[in-house]
Amino acid sequence: MKTYTFKTNINCGACVKAVTPQLNKLDKLDNWQVNTDHPDKILTTLTDHNSPEPILQAVAKAGFSAELVEED
Repeated sequence: MKTYTFKTNINCGACVKAVTPQLNKLDKLDNWQVNTDHPDKILTTLTDHNSPEPILQAVAKAGFSAELVEED
């Protein structure tokens, strides 16, 4: 399992609701959460994906931006 952390512009509950369907339909994405209280609106994911690209694409498809800031 890998943890990817992204800086996003997902900044409120309605934004989280808008991105939820896109992230929930990703295979191999076991868990995700957005900290809208953090200044960088941090999205943290736990996944079996070997690349952050599917997550970045899902966020973009929902109309938001994300930038990878950490990979574990």
